[in-house]
Amino acid sequence: MVNLSTDIKPISYIKSHTAEIIRQVSENKNPVIITQNGEAKAVILDVDSYQNLVNAVNLMKIISIGDRDLKNGKIVDHEEVKKRISKILE
Repeated sequence: MVNLSTDIKPISYIKSHTAEIIRQVSENKNPVIITQNGEAKAVILDVDSYQNLVNAVNLMKIISIGDRDLKNGKIVDHEEVKKRISKILE
């Protein structure tokens, strides 16, 4: 969760305290929002949090595709899958 008093920084602060910000993000896993001219422009995340975010988005895409296929009747029952796999393995 973003802490408004510590996790929002102007770009000038980031430029002069880069190592400190990287350490902060790595330790507390909170993203740091970078502002420029008073507007949010970018976010710094630790690598694990970024990977988890990417994984979550990809999972949601897969679920969405499955949901769409289910609604469109593009499904295969268990017995049919077993037949197809057996045929491939022969």
